[in-house]
Amino acid sequence: SCRREKETRHQRSLGTPEVAHPPFHSPPIPRHSPKTMARYPPLALAAIIASAASFGSDAFTARPSFGAPRSSAALRMSSYPTTASDILWTPSIKSGARDEQIGPITNYCEDLYSVVRRKTRTVECGPIKFGSEHPIVRQTMATTSTADVEGTIEQVMRCADKGFDLVRVTVQGKREANACAKIREGLFQKGYDIPLCADMHFQPVIAQLVADAVEKIRINPGNFADGRKDFEEKVYESEDDYAKEREYLMEAMLPLVEKCKSLNRAMRIGTNHGSLSSRVLSFYGDTPRGMVESAIEFADICRSQDYHNFVFSMKASNPLVMVQSYRLLAAEQYRLGWDYPLHLGVTEAGEGEDGRMKSAVGIGTLLADGLGDTVRVSLTEDPEFEYEPCNALADMAASRLATNPDAAARQAAVKTYVDTRDITAFDRRHGALPEPKEGDKVDVSGFLHKDGAVISAVTPDMLTKENIPYLYAGLGCKTAVGMPFKDVATSDSIFMREVPPTEDTDARTALRRLAEVSVGLIVPAEELEKDPLPNAVALMDLEEAIEKEGKLPVGAIRLAVTVHGTEDEDTILKIKDLAPSMILLKTDPSVSNLHSSRRLFEILKKENIDTAVIHHFTTDTDDSNLLALEMGTRVGALLTDGDGDGVLVEQTGSKTPFSLDFIRKTSFSLLQGCRMRNTKTEFVSCPSCGRTLFDLQETTAKIQESTGHLPGVTVAVMGCIVNGPGEMADADFGYVGTLPGKIDLYYGKEVVRKSVPEAEAVDSLVDLIKEYGMWKDKETEEEEEEAAVAAA
Repeated sequence: SCRREKETRHQRSLGTPEVAHPPFHSPPIPRHSPKTMARYPPLALAAIIASAASFGSDAFTARPSFGAPRSSAALRMSSYPTTASDILWTPSIKSGARDEQIGPITNYCEDLYSVVRRKTRTVECGPIKFGSEHPIVRQTMATTSTADVEGTIEQVMRCADKGFDLVRVTVQGKREANACAKIREGLFQKGYDIPLCADMHFQPVIAQLVADAVEKIRINPGNFADGRKDFEEKVYESEDDYAKEREYLMEAMLPLVEKCKSLNRAMRIGTNHGSLSSRVLSFYGDTPRGMVESAIEFADICRSQDYHNFVFSMKASNPLVMVQSYRLLAAEQYRLGWDYPLHLGVTEAGEGEDGRMKSAVGIGTLLADGLGDTVRVSLTEDPEFEYEPCNALADMAASRLATNPDAAARQAAVKTYVDTRDITAFDRRHGALPEPKEGDKVDVSGFLHKDGAVISAVTPDMLTKENIPYLYAGLGCKTAVGMPFKDVATSDSIFMREVPPTEDTDARTALRRLAEVSVGLIVPAEELEKDPLPNAVALMDLEEAIEKEGKLPVGAIRLAVTVHGTEDEDTILKIKDLAPSMILLKTDPSVSNLHSSRRLFEILKKENIDTAVIHHFTTDTDDSNLLALEMGTRVGALLTDGDGDGVLVEQTGSKTPFSLDFIRKTSFSLLQGCRMRNTKTEFVSCPSCGRTLFDLQETTAKIQESTGHLPGVTVAVMGCIVNGPGEMADADFGYVGTLPGKIDLYYGKEVVRKSVPEAEAVDSLVDLIKEYGMWKDKETEEEEEEAAVAAA
């Protein structure tokens, strides 16, 4: 099949051995190993389903062993624990017992100085395998109603044809579990052996039923055993009180573990930041540690039954929380001697470039450390559109592995350093803003921004007389009577490789006006020496600046230095004496960008050098989606470490396919995705599934149109009660489908308006934002001009 050819190609790129597959026949139905498929052959299962349909009964009552789960006593082996008190639970982290008994956390990845995949066991899921000895598995989730058997079959087939290795379907109850059996058989009949994963919430018994029909079960520790999602604060007098409640976890989980083990089904223990149980929230708080400990409890139950065919996930809509959670889980696995694979994803990432950017920041960061064995990019789009970003991120990861000779050479070329990052806590490095000096004619403090700066690359053609108004607009300036003024998302500085000649009065006037409103003008020193530009920031390579002892060209008022990541430590230390306003970090292609950048930040930290560092990213792509993925992976991986004070994106090559405005907005999206600087409304929107109770894409677009001008406000758009209120953890306001045609509106995690008719819900959401004092009207052009004049 196409999928198998693709898998073999990925294996070769990863340097892993090819995995032999059973022969593929269509028709007749593909043969599968009895270890990985249902206990009944596909044709027998088809006959059972057909018989059930003819008698008007469901697929489960047609066959006793396919219906209500067998008695746990019939499956349980006496050698395995049967109660929570019998289990050897992982030692407590809160009491310090884990540190005392096992030792402290040491590492979270295979190698801090090169990209090596974390070594894992192999988890079987029908014809595919998860783990470090296998290619990264690409997966998605169906958006059809699972009860719509034919519609789901068609969508899964499209996903398989696109290249996905696995598709998840939602299972709310017995009707959907019945449907899964028919979907599975229908796919077999059409020659598709792509595995299915049942997405389970609240329904332990249904999970046992559907395990007969699908190859994998996803459970959410936050609601699988609790039965409902609440935010009731519980008070535990001691850790023993907390541990006592493990009994009901055991009762809910044990039968499913036994079923999955007997059928060799795979399982994902999938913790979500926003849907931690009230029990875990009360004890650990809304934290990465709580996510990890929640998953470990469920893993302990699996391990107590000698069941190991499972993977973990630690999803969050906030990429920083997501990255920290996965790293912490990986570190705990190293400490505990566990080797279970990781499923990576940023939940509710959204759509378009923003959704791809957030996914790249989270997923790309982890893949760059060698973490991750399967990937899903969750977009508020049809599932087929998730394949390109999912595949691109996996391919980028493969290209950076040390098994790739070129990548290995770049990583080995990075000079020696000691990585001291603490993955158990997040701490952002804050570079110093340029400080005013006596005699300054412009406000240099605005050349950068405390929450992260955006510097825009400007070319000479943008400074022609007819293009100057478009330049101001592209930089995000407000204008009044032709004069530019800074707004909330205006570029902080501009970077020019060439300056217009002095006699070009229109261009020089435009630059002067930008400088007067605190836009920095960064120009290579050699250009300024040819033709001085008043109030400019002179840019030099670090070695050049050292040689010139930081002497500025005529007209320049500040120094900026470029660092390439190849400098020795003594050279870098001279930054302290030069005292530049900023460092542009533009790593040399001969060294690993990730590791050479980390080395620079380690040196700056050790020597208490607080100069702001701007990531200078160059690109020649003409694909906007790929640009978002590259920026998120290359720059975002460093910003999620807390390292960096902004970004400069420069298009290279003969063509510049993206407008100044697009690059600026994409740069601000990167900063917002890394939780640095908010310049627009943050939307947390689920990717849609069979539970969704309204047209998610259309509704999200309407909400964005009405509320997209509110920087600092976060709005969650959730298709059903499973994803909301829980998984909109960071949102100020929530729009959640509850019944067909009815919407509940939330403020934080509290429902404040119930059963609002869908036709009125967007307007009601706007009213709610106004009620809580977080609304401002969109400014008209006239109002913008008046505001700009007042600011002047």
